[in-house]
Amino acid sequence: MISGVLLDLSGVLYVGNKPLPGAIQAVQQLADAGLPLRYITNTTRKTSDSILKQLADMQIHIRPDELFTAPIAAKDYLRKNNLIPYLLIHPNLEPEFAEYKQNSEINTVLVGDAGDGFTYDKMNAAFRYIRAGATFLALGVNRYFRDGEQFSLDAGPFVQALEFATGQQATVIGKPAVEFYMSAVNAMHCKPEEVVMVGDDVEADVIGAVNAGLQGILVRTGKYTKGDEERLDKNTHSEANIFAAVEYILKNC
Repeated sequence: MISGVLLDLSGVLYVGNKPLPGAIQAVQQLADAGLPLRYITNTTRKTSDSILKQLADMQIHIRPDELFTAPIAAKDYLRKNNLIPYLLIHPNLEPEFAEYKQNSEINTVLVGDAGDGFTYDKMNAAFRYIRAGATFLALGVNRYFRDGEQFSLDAGPFVQALEFATGQQATVIGKPAVEFYMSAVNAMHCKPEEVVMVGDDVEADVIGAVNAGLQGILVRTGKYTKGDEERLDKNTHSEANIFAAVEYILKNC
């Protein structure tokens, strides 16, 4: 039984700035069915406001409270734990963390997909902070993402490089962290086992969701690579795209 839905964004609803075929209709079908719905993403190159605008420009309209991003979760984590971060993030994301200024009180390192910001100097500064005792946080550990018609490196390889150099393992804030999934599940007031996560990343989206006690649907769009479905286990399913995934959901709700 399915009583709630979590949807990934990039690679599931759109690629670049274009909605995928059937995405707009699929989202509308879920809304019309009255199923609790949240959008859960590790995207760390955009603020939440810019994500909402991008979706609206593609005729995908969602409420701000329906959007769960790794940066939003990270800000909550920083506040709750009285942490002041050294930010190794994309310039486009900096407004999301405008309340923090680089100063001598830094006691944690926060790494996202910094893009061209992954310079030697910035990686070395992060390395030195961690070596000096700062805690180590990662917005996500995705290996790569679909960037238009190409694939590009995500934050994961750079997080792993810092882990290798420092001997410290990062605490992951976004997917596949169980706490991140549960924040969205709890907001819908659903039982975890009755919530399905729809994503194109077999590791972070689908296997991560199952490890958190949810169901998972892998869509064969976005970063999907042939053979990913062979890694699926219990409580998982594969569909061609978001439209087919929603058809499956509506038959099982």
